[in-house]
Amino acid sequence: MVPTGPYGSWPSPIDAALAASHDGRPEYLGAVGDELWWTAPRPTEGGRRALVRRRPDGAEEQILPAPWNVRSRVHEYGGQPWAGQARETGGPLIVFSHFPDQRLYAYEPDGAGDAAVPRPLTPLSATGGGLRWADPVVHPDRAEVWCVLEEFTGPAPTDVRRVVAAVPLDGSAAEDRAAVRELSDGRHRFVTGPRLSPDGRQAAWIAWDHPRMPWDGTEAMLADVTADGVFADPRRVAGGPAESVPQVGWTPDGQLLYLSDRSGWWNLYRAGADGEPVALCPRAEEFGGPLWKIGLGWFHPLANGLVAVIHGKGATALGILDPESGELVDAAGPWTEWAPTLAAHGSRVAGVAASPRSAYEIVELDTCTGRARVVGSAHDDPVDPAYYPEPQIRTFAGPDNREIHAHVYPPHSPDRIAPGDELPPYVVWAHGGPTAHAPLVLDLEIAYFTSRGIGVAEVNYGGSTGYGREYRERLREQWGVVDVEDCAAVAEALASEGTADPARLAIRGGSAGGWTTAASLVGNDVYACGTIIYPILDLLGWATDETHDFESRYLESLIGPLAEVPARYKERSPLGHVDRISAPFLLLQGLDDVICPPAQSERFLAAMAGRGIPHAYLAFEGEGHGFRRAETVVRALEAELSLYAQTFGIERPDVPRLELRG
Repeated sequence: MVPTGPYGSWPSPIDAALAASHDGRPEYLGAVGDELWWTAPRPTEGGRRALVRRRPDGAEEQILPAPWNVRSRVHEYGGQPWAGQARETGGPLIVFSHFPDQRLYAYEPDGAGDAAVPRPLTPLSATGGGLRWADPVVHPDRAEVWCVLEEFTGPAPTDVRRVVAAVPLDGSAAEDRAAVRELSDGRHRFVTGPRLSPDGRQAAWIAWDHPRMPWDGTEAMLADVTADGVFADPRRVAGGPAESVPQVGWTPDGQLLYLSDRSGWWNLYRAGADGEPVALCPRAEEFGGPLWKIGLGWFHPLANGLVAVIHGKGATALGILDPESGELVDAAGPWTEWAPTLAAHGSRVAGVAASPRSAYEIVELDTCTGRARVVGSAHDDPVDPAYYPEPQIRTFAGPDNREIHAHVYPPHSPDRIAPGDELPPYVVWAHGGPTAHAPLVLDLEIAYFTSRGIGVAEVNYGGSTGYGREYRERLREQWGVVDVEDCAAVAEALASEGTADPARLAIRGGSAGGWTTAASLVGNDVYACGTIIYPILDLLGWATDETHDFESRYLESLIGPLAEVPARYKERSPLGHVDRISAPFLLLQGLDDVICPPAQSERFLAAMAGRGIPHAYLAFEGEGHGFRRAETVVRALEAELSLYAQTFGIERPDVPRLELRG
């Protein structure tokens, strides 16, 4: 007989330390000869990113021990931080960005003596945030690395310029900024790294300008490359103010491919000889996504003329596309989400994939046999999978009968069942972005709650990606309205259908999800409490000088131009309406966050002082936007659970009691 216990009180082997140790995922996959390389999270090592190498025999090893941290700060969110080149002798040459100083380094992992020690290729800078580099490509025949240079010109976060640049491999620029060649003309505020055509005569990249975000409109640029490596006659070949191009690339025979949402969906196109785009597989589904980080990739041309693609609606799959016939065949397997990173070596394609029963792992597809298998960072169940939740893919009706997509994770444990007359508490999770989405994958932080008897509903509210441009643009000038309404509609639907206890509903989210959480606590009385994580709370501050350059004009599409609708900025900001908050809340903040700075949280708390609403504030030194250290994740999860336990009347003596003050 399985014992009975109230929802939320169940014991679980998935503790906060276990969830924290599995936080993060492999990123930035690449092929170096016959080897696969990627970056991997190290939560227990200060949250650094390690560089991992898989040799042809399957042996997996970490390259560069602590404190080396392979991570770029371009746009603050980062981007592709490394590149590698196989060599006939001496082993591979690796170039990478080191997070603490943001310099590019060259490294020969198989070298001896001084060659086995990373050597700097770029200088330090005392101005602003310094010199930063991302999306590198090694060109040994030119003795250069081509990449994006982000250069601060003053103390403000918007005192910045970005260009396509060439860094010499001989180290001559390590102390001399003038030795870095600028390849683009600086006409655009934002650029991605250039992709050189197979014959070396042309280079393609992506560019855009304020106030557009890359999912609003970008331009695919093409330039001729002269014999001395200069870009000549740069021109736009695709994209525009209302057309998003998130990736460009070349086929082995020199055809330019790119993704575009000109049809309302990110689909794959070939640049025609007459300049007109040729759709290779037109479908009402996404073959691309939002370019939050420079160097993301959803397609990869193969040597045999086929193209590996990541595609889908909501969930994603890895497919092999014949660009001539349009035939698309998907890899078989349990994976429901493929991260935007692909690598190819020979007839094999590798990606990073996860499922509701497995975390992100390196999966390799043999395009000759059709067999897909895990080859790196393999998922290993740290507990009995019987404790994992079973997600439900749901579509709810929102205001005006609009569709709202969500993943519902009911409470589940093999050790306990709840009394028959009790309904479970539920927490609505609002994802960040907001131009992003909640993937259908195993997340031990979700399992941390569901295995204790607290349900979770992840809402892909209007504005989320994965469902086409029309769904994405529901949030245009409606941030703080549509996202709040959609989350509330899901919560209320779960309550009305008898799935959730209407008196024990909570909401939580980080970054833009933190905004939605705070705006929800201000805007309605659906929730009994909320967890607000590194949030945006003051639109006026964020629209002026309180965030980084990349998102400094984001609110013009999410809220409206400040000069035209200034009252809307004040009316929508949770900071201006703390008097409407009646539910307890937990506020979590990284003190090094330059995207959603602690100053906003501190003003919010000052405005709440003396109002008698129970709340707690936990600030973490050394953490930026997104918690990376295991000890931070542990403290945050346990505090969140304590908030729910106290609010919902649940006994949880196994976690430290969070002190709530009025």
